Amino acid sequence: MSQSRRFAVLAERDINQETFVEPWPEAGLIVADSPYDPRPSLRIADGQVVELDGRTRADFDALDIFIADHALDLAAAEEAMATPSLRLARLLADINTPQAEVRRLAYGCTPAKLVEIIRHMNVLEMMVGLAKMRVRQTPANQAHVTNWREHPALLAADAAEAALRGFAEIETTVRVARNAPFNALAVLVGAQTGRGGVLTQCAVEESLGLRLAMKGLTTYAETLSVYGTERAFADGDDTPWSKAFLAAAYASRGVKVRFTSGTGSEALMGHAERCSMLYLEARCLLVTKAAGSQGVQNGSISCIALPESLPAGVRGVLAENLLAAMLGLEVATGNDALASYSAIRKSAKLMLQFIPGTDFICSGYSAVPRRDNLFGGGNFDAEDFDDWNVLQRDMQVDGGVRPVTEDATLAMRRRAALAIQAVYAGLGFPAISDEEVEAATIGHSSDDMPERDVVADLAAADQFLASDLGMLAVTDVLQRRGFEDVAANVLEMGRQRLAGDYLQPAAIFQHVPGTSEVPGTSRPALRVLSAINDPNDYTGPGTGYRLEGERWSELQAIPQARSPRDFIAANIGLASDKLVEIGPAREGGRPEVIVAVGPAFNAGLTHTIGGLAHEAVLAAILSGVADEGLTARIVKVYHTSDLAAIGQIGAELSGSGIAIGLQSRGTTVIHKAGLARLNNLELFPQSPSLTLETYRAIGRNAARHARRQPVAPVGVKVDNWARLRLIVKTTLLHQRETSQIADRLPQELFFDWEPE
Repeated sequence: MSQSRRFAVLAERDINQETFVEPWPEAGLIVADSPYDPRPSLRIADGQVVELDGRTRADFDALDIFIADHALDLAAAEEAMATPSLRLARLLADINTPQAEVRRLAYGCTPAKLVEIIRHMNVLEMMVGLAKMRVRQTPANQAHVTNWREHPALLAADAAEAALRGFAEIETTVRVARNAPFNALAVLVGAQTGRGGVLTQCAVEESLGLRLAMKGLTTYAETLSVYGTERAFADGDDTPWSKAFLAAAYASRGVKVRFTSGTGSEALMGHAERCSMLYLEARCLLVTKAAGSQGVQNGSISCIALPESLPAGVRGVLAENLLAAMLGLEVATGNDALASYSAIRKSAKLMLQFIPGTDFICSGYSAVPRRDNLFGGGNFDAEDFDDWNVLQRDMQVDGGVRPVTEDATLAMRRRAALAIQAVYAGLGFPAISDEEVEAATIGHSSDDMPERDVVADLAAADQFLASDLGMLAVTDVLQRRGFEDVAANVLEMGRQRLAGDYLQPAAIFQHVPGTSEVPGTSRPALRVLSAINDPNDYTGPGTGYRLEGERWSELQAIPQARSPRDFIAANIGLASDKLVEIGPAREGGRPEVIVAVGPAFNAGLTHTIGGLAHEAVLAAILSGVADEGLTARIVKVYHTSDLAAIGQIGAELSGSGIAIGLQSRGTTVIHKAGLARLNNLELFPQSPSLTLETYRAIGRNAARHARRQPVAPVGVKVDNWARLRLIVKTTLLHQRETSQIADRLPQELFFDWEPE
């Protein structure tokens, strides 16, 4: 047990609930620079790689063969391998070196060479590199939509909200594998209700995932896991060639494919072969490129706590993201699985991808509460939407999400729940009741949903999967039951699969600005944004993606933002007729207390920031002065709004040399003649904490100062959150006071009041 109270308190902090370990290279528990990592090398003979990272072709494992024969650009390989890694690192971080030149050389690098390049870079340099190497210019985000009950109405409503909030992709998964067809269906219908063009997938076993895609229920896949050692591949019941074949099968059906990899998976499986996590990930990425995948979700993903337990683990995650972008892969950069108990730590980790921007900043932002996230809990979830929107607004960064209003969200959630209700009814599935629709509309989690007959749902899902019913049947039902717009969106996703345009690298859909439909049709006006027509051309300030114009206006307009005028409206009321100006203020000749008020007092403003009426505040102060047997005069200072000056002017007019300075927002000072302006007897800056009893105590203390008696300072509660909560209102109230400044001498006021 700690003897130090401070260390005992620190031990209870969230960060200290986590596990931290020292590196152990022999077990693969090292993020980078394992002493067992191979040194970069490459030899080519007769157009064939015969040595790769210190291993001759006779000793190649399956990954070496696949990488050597299909991943490396041999036309650039000799130049790339001969270029010093430090030089390549500087080219990567140099804003004056175009992306294409770096990528040309990266295509010729072996796994060990790629890692050696990264070794020379710090986190800031890697962030610059990621901003430059990102494949698509426009950043985006992906959402996870699941729920513990696997309730179709809630899945559809949450998917619709995620689409409305701007997510370009939505991924679901299952608690019970047999629910996959219905989960995929609910998310498809919900997403296309929220916004046409959102890509959806269901993360399940790969052959089942392909069946769902062939029924038209999904439009992309990223469950094709690859590993950095041969044994890990074998335990995954796969090889690089089988992954490539499966990727081709998806693509042949017009389904976009990303592979999944990430630091730590091989160590977790016990097959790291004493290599560092980053070196093994470099191998994974070259396999991904060689297999022809459009991209990768990497960033440790579900293994994130493992690299984070080690030194430079978060740096390693950024490094693997950067390596993927260097190789021209679309990259969904993690930030999905719960990464830390500490809000500080998980937000700091996010910034490495959030600030430079990536193709998908999260490979699954949980658009549902954490308990409902079947992917193992989200790093950021539905309760963090407002925080995410404010971060975008704070930094003028596009995080792929947009603010929404409650009314618009409720309307969209209800329509999505009604749409899936109609589909279930039209296809003969177990009915979704009106009660379930309403619960999904207004609910937050599956705890808010009525229970369903799970046995009946599973039996119906089995029949649906085995039947010939698919996307066209769903479209037909939606069309016939009054959901023509949703039907058009679902059908358009099928048409886009036939066209195959979104099989371009890093493709997402965007609505054509200013257009809702293709003229003469009911089709949504969508266009593909990809590396082909939206290439990232960042080369420093003034280039690349810039958050500006309509999109910047959209992200600024968070629902919490109010007009500045709203902050001062509550402090403006009818002026009290008990306060009357009676003429210029004169110096006093007897013991007294002056109460000097600011130029907006009982005029431009009538209440303090704490909501106290000026008349009540004055009455409390004067009552306090009277408690000590003295009288007070009230003087209004017109030519300044500065509290110190107001107090000093009052003190110079006071017969006792003591004055109370009072700004209209309630900030108060007890001043004494002869003291410098910024010196005083007592200062009360915490105006929101001042009560009428406090003001009465201030009056008593001022009178005691005037009578030259010993005085114990008035105690005021310190509210450390007041500045954070009220600084905007403070600024606006002071601006209001300052606007009332006039070129007039201080005036004495008569106050018709009754002592308590």
